[in-house]
Amino acid sequence: QVQLVESGGGLVQPGDSLRLSCAASGFALDDYAIGWFRQAPGKEREGVSCISRSVDTTYYLDSVKGRFTISRDNAKNTVYLQMNSLKPEDTAVYYCAAVQATYYYCSGFGPLYDYWGQGTQVTVSS
Repeated sequence: QVQLVESGGGLVQPGDSLRLSCAASGFALDDYAIGWFRQAPGKEREGVSCISRSVDTTYYLDSVKGRFTISRDNAKNTVYLQMNSLKPEDTAVYYCAAVQATYYYCSGFGPLYDYWGQGTQVTVSS
């Protein structure tokens, strides 16, 4: 059974950091590109970041560049999203997703992805 499980969300203050984890089971993560997406109340889902199988290709939403870093540990079947200098506008439910892809490919376009986690809430508020 293919499953993605996000963790690491929470309530933090502006300027704080969080590290989200996306743990995969039922399939080998190293065959997949992984994306992180978020959806805030009343807003459309947006692609935040992605990482290719090779880790050479990454993508970041402009508003998170320089603050967020995506990484993967295929031995642990887990992808991470390190989020620093969090802002109230980062508040959203964060989802990870997987798509079987060529070695250097990843995309911030959600409809391309086949498997999705249940999401983890990130709230940034003073």
